[in-house]
Amino acid sequence: MTRWTVRTPDPELVRRVAGRCNLHEVAAGFLVSRGHEDPEAAEEHLRAAPKGLHDPFLLPDMRAACQRLERAIADGENILIHGDYDVDGVTGTSLLVRMLRLVGANVLWHIPNRLVDGYSFGPHSVDRARETNSTVVISVDNGTSAAETIADLKAAGVDTIVTDHHEPPDGPLPDAVAIINPKLADSTYPWRELCGGAVAFKLAWGLATHLSPDGTSSEAMKTFLEEACAYVAIATVCDVVPLLDENRIFARFGLRALAATKNPGLAAMLDICGLRGRALGAEDVGFQIGPRINASGRLGSAQSAVELLLAETDEEARAYAKKLDDLNGERKDIERGVLDSAVAEVEANFMSREEHPVLVIAGQGWHQGVVGIVAARLVDRYHRPAIVIGLDGEEGRGSARSIEGFSVLEAMKGGAAHMLKFGGHEQAAGCEVRADTIAALRSAVCERARELFEVLGQKEAELTLDAELALAEVTPALMSQLDQLEPFGEQNEKPQFVSSALRLARPAVVLGADQRHLRLDVRSGSTVMKAMAFGMADRKDELAMGKDLRLVFTPRWNYWRGDRSLELLVADFSVE
Repeated sequence: MTRWTVRTPDPELVRRVAGRCNLHEVAAGFLVSRGHEDPEAAEEHLRAAPKGLHDPFLLPDMRAACQRLERAIADGENILIHGDYDVDGVTGTSLLVRMLRLVGANVLWHIPNRLVDGYSFGPHSVDRARETNSTVVISVDNGTSAAETIADLKAAGVDTIVTDHHEPPDGPLPDAVAIINPKLADSTYPWRELCGGAVAFKLAWGLATHLSPDGTSSEAMKTFLEEACAYVAIATVCDVVPLLDENRIFARFGLRALAATKNPGLAAMLDICGLRGRALGAEDVGFQIGPRINASGRLGSAQSAVELLLAETDEEARAYAKKLDDLNGERKDIERGVLDSAVAEVEANFMSREEHPVLVIAGQGWHQGVVGIVAARLVDRYHRPAIVIGLDGEEGRGSARSIEGFSVLEAMKGGAAHMLKFGGHEQAAGCEVRADTIAALRSAVCERARELFEVLGQKEAELTLDAELALAEVTPALMSQLDQLEPFGEQNEKPQFVSSALRLARPAVVLGADQRHLRLDVRSGSTVMKAMAFGMADRKDELAMGKDLRLVFTPRWNYWRGDRSLELLVADFSVE
C-alpha cells in the first residue's frame, strides 16, 4: 500500500509568490513546496532565460581544450568524437560533429557497440583512433575514469579531451590534455549537475568564442548554438538530471527550439512520434523521442541514431527515423520478455525485503540492452533498488536503478570484489560480472545495503501530493498556469493532486495492445473527466459503479487529430 502525503506550504509564502509571479495559488504552492520561497527567485526560475547560462570558461580545462582544438583545426588534424550509446552520448556526439564541421575541422565519430565493446573507453577506442588517423579524441559522456585507455591513446600519439559529467574516480585522473567535468574535486563551476550533452555543448560554445577574433560567436554560430539547445534538452530530460539552474534553462529553451527545429533528423523524429506542430513537454521527450533514439544503442549499435541527427536531407532523415521506430518496437518486445522473467525470479526467490534490500537478479540470455529499463520497472514495482544482469555464458553486464534517497552505487561498492568493473551515479549505475560470482555479489551488496538502510531508515512507498482539488477546479485556466512550471522532471516533479468523493461515470475499460491500461471516466456533480491509468489493468476489479473513489492524478493535455482536451493521468486510486 502506498502512503499519500499532501504538502502544506506556508500560506503567506504562497500568497507572496502568487502575487509576484501572477500565478494561481495552486501553481504558487507548487513552487514554494519545491523550495522556491523567495518571490524574485521564483520569478527568475519561471523565466528560465538563456542569459542565465554560465560562462563555459568557468569549467575546468576549457581553455586548454580550446587551444588544442584550434591547433588541430589549423593543422588539418583528424578529430575523433568518442561518444556513448545512450541519448546523452548520441546527442552530444552529434552536436560536436556538426559544430566542428561548421568551423572547417576534419571530424569523425565513434560510438562503442553496447554488446561488443561495452561502456566508455576501451581497446576499441585506440583501434578506432588508429583506423581514422586521428590525433585528437574528444569524449562525450565518458572518459573521466578511463585512465588506462587514455594512456594507451597517448602512447599512440593521440591527445584526449574529456567532456563528461560522471563522478571522478578515487584514484588518479587520466593523463588527458583536458578534463572538462563540473564534478572534478577542484572545479569551481557554479552548477555541477550538467548532463554529458550539456558539457559537450559548453565545449562547442567555448570553442566558438575562442575561435572568434573579438571573443564573441558569429551570427551563424549563435544560430547553430541556439538550435543545438534542442539536442541538449533531449539529453537533459533523458539523463534525469535535476531540472534546476542551467538544466531548467536548457530544457525549457531547448524544447522550444525542438518544436521549431529545421534540422531534418529532429523534424523526422517529431513526425514519427506524432509531435509536430505543437508545444512540447518533458514527457514527450522522455516517453516518445528518447526511447527511439536509445533503441538502436540498446540493441547493439547506436549508429542509426547518430546518422539520424546528422542527416542532411529529409529523405535520409525519414529513413533513419523509421528504422529507429521499428527498433523501438523490437526493444519493447524484448523488454517485456525479460521483465516477465525477472518478476518471476523475484517473486519465487527474493520477496524478503529484510534479506534482499537490493534486488540482485541475473538471467542467461537476458538482453543486456534492456536490463536498465527492467531494473527501473522492478524499482517501481517493489520499491527497492534493483540490479539486473544479463548473462552471456560466463560473463554478464548489468544495470542498477535506485529509490529516492538511496545510493545504489554506494551499495555496489560493498560488492566491488565480485565485479569486473562498475560505476555510475547514486540513482543509476552499471557493472560487468562473472556468472559464477552472482551469489557472492548479491550477498555483499545486500549486506552493505542493510548498513546504509540502518542509517537512513527503510522508507515505505509514498506519493507526495501538491493539493486536494475538487474535480471542477481542474480547468484549462489552471492547466495554462501549470504549463508555466514545465518542464517537469528530477527535482521539479510534475504536480500531483488528489480528488475525493468521485464516482465512475461509466464502467472502467481495459485498453492497449497488451491490455495493461485502464480508462476511467470520473464524475463529481456535473463535472466529468477522462482519466488514464497506465499499467493498472490488474486493478480493474477494485473499481465499481456507485462507490466513492479517491484519485491521485496529474492533469495533462491530450492531443488527437489536431484537437486538444484536458484529461487526468492517474498515479494511484482508492475505493472507499
